[in-house]
Amino acid sequence: MSDESILARLQTEMVRAMKEKDAGTLSTVRMLKTALMAAKTAKPKDATLSAEEEVEVLQRYVKNRREAIEMNVKVGRADLNAGEEREIAVTQRFLPEAVSEAELAAIVRAAVAATGAAGPKDMGRVIGAVMAQVKGRAEGGAVSRLVKLALGIG
Repeated sequence: MSDESILARLQTEMVRAMKEKDAGTLSTVRMLKTALMAAKTAKPKDATLSAEEEVEVLQRYVKNRREAIEMNVKVGRADLNAGEEREIAVTQRFLPEAVSEAELAAIVRAAVAATGAAGPKDMGRVIGAVMAQVKGRAEGGAVSRLVKLALGIG
C-alpha cells in the first residue's frame, strides 16, 4: 500500500472513472468518499483521519455490503447481489492486502500459545491479540471462526 491516503486515492479513482464513464465504479467511489468525509466531520475541526481510521471506515462499508447480500438471500432477492459484490470488489482495491487463511490460522495458533488460552472463556483475549496483529487485513468473523476452531469450541 502506498503512502498516499485512501481519500486521495479515491479522488484519483473518481476522476479516472469519470473519464472512462465507468458509472458503477464512480458510484461506489463517491459513496466511499462520502463515508470518509462523514467520519472526518465527526472529529474535531482541523483533525484528519489516520490511515487506520480510513481502513476501518472502508471495512465497515464492506461489512454492510456483505450483510445486505445475506439479507437479499433471506428475502429471496439474490438478483440484487451482483451490485453489492461489485461494490465490495471496488472497495477492496483501497484496502490493505488481506491475510491469507493459512497465515491467519498460523497467527491464531501463535496467539493461543502466547496467551495460554484453554477454552471458551479465553476467546476474547485470543481474538484481541490476533486483531492487533492483523488490523485492517482480516475480518473479525474469520478471526472468530478460526479462534473457535483452535480452541475446540462448537
